[in-house]
This record gives sequence, C-alpha cells and structure tokens, in this order.
Amino acid sequence: MLLSHGGEPLRTAAPVARWTVEQVLALAPDDASRRAGSRLGSPGEWSGGGSDGSGAVWGQCKGSGSKPYVTVVDITGPAYKCSCPSRKFPCKHALGLLLVWASGESALPAGEVPDWAGEWLEGRRRRSVEQTEKYAGAGGAPSAGPADPEAARRRAERRAGRITGGAQELEERLADLLRGGLAAADQPGYGLWEETAARMVDAQAPGLASRVRELGSIPSSGPGWPARLLEECALLHLLDSAWLGIDRLPEPLATTVRTRVGLTSPAEGPPVRDHWLVLARYDTPDGKIVARRIWLYGRETGRTALLLSFGAAGRSPGPVLPVGITIDAEITAHPGSGRLRAELGRQFGAPLPTGTPPPGGTAAEAIGGYGDALREDPWLDAWPVTLRDVIPVPSGDGWQLVDAAGDAALPVAPAALSRPGLWKLVALSGGSPVTVFGECGHRGFDPFAAWSTGSDDGSGAVGYSRDGDDSRDGDGGRTGAEAGRVTATGTGAGTAATADTRGFAAVGTGAGAGAGFAARSDTGSGRADAVSGIVPLI
Repeated sequence: MLLSHGGEPLRTAAPVARWTVEQVLALAPDDASRRAGSRLGSPGEWSGGGSDGSGAVWGQCKGSGSKPYVTVVDITGPAYKCSCPSRKFPCKHALGLLLVWASGESALPAGEVPDWAGEWLEGRRRRSVEQTEKYAGAGGAPSAGPADPEAARRRAERRAGRITGGAQELEERLADLLRGGLAAADQPGYGLWEETAARMVDAQAPGLASRVRELGSIPSSGPGWPARLLEECALLHLLDSAWLGIDRLPEPLATTVRTRVGLTSPAEGPPVRDHWLVLARYDTPDGKIVARRIWLYGRETGRTALLLSFGAAGRSPGPVLPVGITIDAEITAHPGSGRLRAELGRQFGAPLPTGTPPPGGTAAEAIGGYGDALREDPWLDAWPVTLRDVIPVPSGDGWQLVDAAGDAALPVAPAALSRPGLWKLVALSGGSPVTVFGECGHRGFDPFAAWSTGSDDGSGAVGYSRDGDDSRDGDGGRTGAEAGRVTATGTGAGTAATADTRGFAAVGTGAGAGAGFAARSDTGSGRADAVSGIVPLI
C-alpha cells in the first residue's frame, strides 16, 4: 500500500535548507516510530538515494521482503510516500530517510529525481498549482457558507436546543451534588461523572462533557481536593448559566461561550500573511483521537497563533511543522477566546530552519497578560507568553523562573516538573538568563521552548514537545480571583511578595538564589551542548 500525507507542496527557486536531527525526530507520531526511525538513520540502510534543491528526498530501504521499500519525501510540505504497509505518518522509513538527509550532503548527494519518485512529486505540484489558481479566482478568499443556508440554520437550532436541555440537566446534577455534600464524590463507585459526561455527549455538547470528565479526576487527588472540586463546579455552573442566557451576552463573549460548550465557529476574516516561527508542538491523546497543538509567532505582526488539528490514534495529525522552522504563510483566525486559534492557509516558498524568537517580557507582564485574557474568557486555563531574561531556580519541591533583575518569579507548572524538558532548560541556562516561551496560567508557567541569551537568530532554539496530559487550548479556566493561585516562594534572603490588582502574587527573589545556582550548574557539560544549537528535549 502506498501512503502519503502532508500539506500541499511549494515550488521554490532557492535551495531548501537542511533540517536538524531534532526537527526530524519531532515529526514522529509516537515514541516507537521515533526509535524505529533512528535505527534506519544511517546511510548503510539505504541505496539509490538522493536529493535535489526543490525539496525532494528519495531512497530505497531493504525490508523483510525481496523488494526494497521505496520512500520519497517532499520537504516543502512536508509530505511522504512509502511502499511499506505502515499506517503511521510519517512511517519509520520516511523518518530514517530524513535523518540521513539531515546528516549532510554526502549521505544523499544531489541528483535527478528518479521516475518512481518524480511521478508522485509532479502530481502533488500539479494539484498545488490548481489549488492556487482556484484560490486566486475566488479573490483570495475561501468559499464561505453552506450550500443550503436554511437547512444549516435549522440544524443549528436543533443542536442548540439539545445543548440547552443538556445544560439544564447538568445544572440539576450540580445542585444535587452540592446539596448532598462533596464528600459523596469521594465514595467508591460514585458514577456521576461518566454518566453525566455521556449525557452531555448525547446533547452534542462535547465541551461540557470534557469539563465534567475533568471533575471526575479531582476527588482523592491530594490534599485540598474538595476546594478544587468546588472551584471547578463553580466554573462549570458559570458556563451553564452563560449558555442558558447567551442571548443577553455581548457578541464576543457569546462567541467564546459557544466555543466552550463545543460549537466551534469557522475561521473568518481576511488572511494574515507573515513569517511564522514554529514555537512549540505537542499532541494530547483524547480517547480514540489525538489533538495536535502548534504555537506560531509572526515576525512582522508580533502575533501569536494556535493551530489545532485532530487525527486518529497512531496517525500523526496535520499539519506537520517541526519546532524551530519559519514558514512564510497565511493564517485565518477563528472568532472568540482572544482569536488565538487559526487555520493555516497558503504557504509561500520553502520553510527556513531558524527564526527570531519573540521579544518577550517580565514575569509580572506575563501575569498581567493572563489576567487581561481572563476578562474575555473566564474559563481560560493559560495564556501564551514569552519570558525574557529569566533563570530557572529550584524552590522547595519545585522550580521557578526568576527575572534576572531579581524583581519577580513564576513557579514552573507541576505538569512540567516530571518531564525531561525541564532539565534541558536548566542545562541550557546553566544559571544564566534565557528566553522561554510557554503558557502562563493558574497552575504556573509551562515552558515549551527556550533560547539562550543572545541567540536572536534562533540558533539556540530548544523545542519543548510534551506528552500532553492537560488540554492547553483553553478547555478550562479560572476567574480572576481564583487565578491568584499563581504564586512563587522566594529562595533567597530578602524575598518579598507583592500582589498585583488581578490577585496574582509577583515574588521578588534575592540575588543569592540565582547566583548560588549558577555556581553549581555552570560547571556541567549540558550548557556547552545547549548553546551550540538546538537541544532535544524528548
């Protein structure tokens, strides 16, 4: 079976820049594919291979049968085709071929594309030209609206009615829970959560169902769980009430409420073209599907955007964009929730392997940005921010990111403490300031990417991919007062905490903490490896 996957190809006159090994491995759909692809990443495994300046890479890999597997990759997509029977995209052969290509020109010398690879490449490029002409003929805008608006309106009304019924039932169940006491939720065999979530699925309100399932994970989750459960019940009640009174809400907030209950609005408005740096990419399993989140930063617009896509388990969702590359492309934003989510449109030219990191700000500015976002979306879990000149410092059982000036600090989110990426971040810093991109929320700061100070050309980028255990596109949220749990504990003498107007605590940290950590860390070999280029974190 011949398999292919990826975005539409792009013609380019300039040679395609060679990727790093880390960017190639970031394409793997799972750890097993990553390991298997690494074993095929040596030139000895391949024959008849080559590459050309347009982004084509091809080769033949001996398999268990009499005929070798033929593999071709279009870097500008990226897209893949392989004769192996694997249903993973990319398969281990495509990953291995890309690893050989990333190792240098001598492994896959420049040459003419063979017929078996050229046929597939030409077909892709022909479809790309047809799609571009169709797009231009429509005035540069995709077709909008359903074929039968009246039928679509009736379907939307029926679904809204079902969601309203589900929200009313959920209100009754929350009232019963609070009337009987939260202690009942901790009893063995307590089946409210799954049963209620199933009812919300029947009501076609997947957003409500997801939040109900999150409630089920709170009982017996550690000290203070009743208070956390009460907070989440209050937020769910707020969302229910907002939906039941959605006609009285301002349109921006009403759009956010629709998105939260599961009515996703299509991307709309004029596309925004920019040079977009891929800041982070991570997959979150959700039952039988996998959600992929890719964070982008626009160099000219200064805008941060989120690409959200879904795929079946074992198959890498599209688009496949390695962390650290820069693409010249158009995106179109979805309404609601700060207009972060966007759809990727046309791409122009080949991706570049590096890019300039966002300018960044202080810890206090990050907290302020999250507080401002909560005004528009009270259910927002976290907000994308870039911290400039911060130092990772141990604090009790956790870590915090301290401003180099010693003015404030943010705790590292608990979910990040057990990931190897935290130690790569520590090695990159070695006690010196770094630039870190991530999400600032009520749980703290979750780091996704980092640059060493002075690597404004992107050469020191660190891709932080994580095995997502939390939904990070804003499936949950906090009120401004509850968000005040974003606090940090000082690590040095003279530490003082000051609260801002949003209920957050910005923590000043004495210089002794950062200096002492620098003395211990700067002697390790990790720092020298980190600043020499992109550092793998998974």
